[in-house]
Amino acid sequence: MGQPEQQNPVDQYPTPEYPQQQQTPPGDTEKMNPRPDHGEDSYRGCDRLRDRRTVITGGDSGIGRAVALAFAREGADVLFTYLEEERAEAEETTRLVTAEGRRAVALACDLREEDECDRVVDHAVEEFGGIDVLVNNAAYQMGQPESIEAITTEQFDRVMRTNFYSVFWLSKKALPHIPAGGSIINTTSVQAYQPKPHLLDYAATKGALVTFTQGLAAHLIRRGIRVNAVAPGPVWTPLIPSTLPDTSEFGAQAPIGRVAQPAEMAPAFVFLASQEASYVTAEILNATGGTPLP
Repeated sequence: MGQPEQQNPVDQYPTPEYPQQQQTPPGDTEKMNPRPDHGEDSYRGCDRLRDRRTVITGGDSGIGRAVALAFAREGADVLFTYLEEERAEAEETTRLVTAEGRRAVALACDLREEDECDRVVDHAVEEFGGIDVLVNNAAYQMGQPESIEAITTEQFDRVMRTNFYSVFWLSKKALPHIPAGGSIINTTSVQAYQPKPHLLDYAATKGALVTFTQGLAAHLIRRGIRVNAVAPGPVWTPLIPSTLPDTSEFGAQAPIGRVAQPAEMAPAFVFLASQEASYVTAEILNATGGTPLP
């Protein structure tokens, strides 16, 4: 069924038990069962983002790919980042965006480095002349036993630099190129409010993003720039089979009874990026399948 058709959300997508599966990081969309839905056959654009110049980090797969596709169908051009080892995934995102008649610029980089974040913004300005929407979506997680002793300093540093430092660097660098009416959208998580012990470092970064989003929003609204975030619950992306040991019941804990598909997250980003959200800033839009958050 297409996106506008009314459906029962409980059984709109597959429910547990899912096939047990593991992959090596960063994971491969094509090997996932069931295959994630990014909105390829369902998302219908309505010109909400006509000619917007957008940057999406981590746009090669999962939520990032779904957002890139939705933005393109809403009329936006998209520059997205990816890691070199995810080139095949990035090529598919590029194909989806260009199939909508919009520009797709895929940039391989490591957002753990400040100069790489600078390069992302410089490249976007060179390609598009400016940035209307910055989506800080890239993230890294690696599940560990429920003990802080299991988290190495190396892992902690990678999670912090990927998930939080990059958001600070990119937002700071992009600001001179974002006009009034533009926006920044961060991807936080249900983990920011209900942290699982085995995701302690990841959850800490997502909690920091909530605070950063609300503080930056207060700082920038007088400049006409809105800052918001989306807090997904469990979402079926390559991150899951490549970092969690058990995928068979993933998402079953949500009141809706199943994991979300990336396509179900994209409309939240579209709304926050659009002029329809002109009075919305400092907001955390929760998309958790019914899990109540503050």
